[in-house]
Amino acid sequence: MWLVWAVGLAGYVLSITNRTSLSAVGVDAATRFNADASALSMFAVIQLAVYGGMQIPVGLLLDRFGARPVMTIGMVVMAAGQLVMAFASDVGIGILARVLLGAGDAAIFPSVLRVIATWFPAQRAPVLVQLTGIIGQLGQIVSVIPLAALLHATSWSVAFGSLAGLGMLFSVLIFVIVRNRPPTRSADVAVDTDTGTITVVRSSADLRQGFSEAWKHPGTRLAFWSHFTTPFAGNAFVILWGFPFLTAGEGLQPAEASLVLTAFVLFGITVGPVMGALSSRHPMRRSRWLVLPSIGLQAAAWITVAAWPGPAPLWLLLVLAFAMGTGGPASMIAFDHARAHNPSHRLSTATGIVNGGGFLAGLLAILFIGIAMDLQGAGTPDTYSLDAFRIAFLTQVPLWLVGATFIVVERKRTRIHLGLDRPRRP
Repeated sequence: MWLVWAVGLAGYVLSITNRTSLSAVGVDAATRFNADASALSMFAVIQLAVYGGMQIPVGLLLDRFGARPVMTIGMVVMAAGQLVMAFASDVGIGILARVLLGAGDAAIFPSVLRVIATWFPAQRAPVLVQLTGIIGQLGQIVSVIPLAALLHATSWSVAFGSLAGLGMLFSVLIFVIVRNRPPTRSADVAVDTDTGTITVVRSSADLRQGFSEAWKHPGTRLAFWSHFTTPFAGNAFVILWGFPFLTAGEGLQPAEASLVLTAFVLFGITVGPVMGALSSRHPMRRSRWLVLPSIGLQAAAWITVAAWPGPAPLWLLLVLAFAMGTGGPASMIAFDHARAHNPSHRLSTATGIVNGGGFLAGLLAILFIGIAMDLQGAGTPDTYSLDAFRIAFLTQVPLWLVGATFIVVERKRTRIHLGLDRPRRP
């Protein structure tokens, strides 16, 4: 049981490493592909778009074939993507590599969740899901430090070829060790050991009435906007734009920039259990006490960094890393909303809607930053400047404002729907 989960978890760590593999080598990528900021943004935007678009097909495949083959194939596809990236020399081939990477990555986390649901008692599942999400973020540290060091010590092809080799190794490991379900069961089911209740595990969204029914509930919309607004700044930072901003913009040495990016990951891991505990104890206040404060903290930190005269001191950049680090744990509250406000037969649909919000905001943020850099004439590594980065990162502010506004509106509607508040008089 634990070995199956541990192998799946290790595969998820590698998928995060693959997902963020351009985070510390963005400048190298721009030079290798002779790409301006908008073209470089497309690497991450298309990757995230493919990831989001594959969620429903992956769910359908999980329901049909189970976690083992889906996760194995996902690893093979990611390995193929990194192999293509290792030898790519133009933007078109590089984008193809990221398409493969996004498609393979999309299969991993849902498969691990499926493993948890079918192998462990229902009472343990929420804790293991949170633990999987927290530990998985260590993959970002691998992409920031060891991968960047390997690239600079050897070559682009060796670094990304090594990731491809790791992917093939893990695909074999997963195929050998992971099983769809315990040998005592003949179907993918979750068991409540307190009540003896047995329920069939579903991973795919309902493509008929499920979407409209889920979206009609204000709790689902609250969850969507919560996941839309909280994690995108950190995702844009760690997936693509953080390292160029810290080195070419703020003038940090690569080791110092790696420290800031590592701190972002470690802060998120530290804050996660605290937010999880507070969310469980105060379910009626989590939007007001946790989600909105995280958004406000991130916006305030970025505005402070943008307004700072000259390069920001390292302590302020670490404060920025902490602020963005709260976004990931705060975004997990969205899935609590989805579980609380949707029946079990509609949960996969609601979860897919919510998950799409975060990736939509992430790709918009990455794209807006790249376009803003190009419009300022600072789209290539030799023209990057601190002032251009400051203005570019302020394009995140409208996303925060729109998201926070809808969170407030949908929170009120949810409370009215639950009978906690009175409807407003016409």
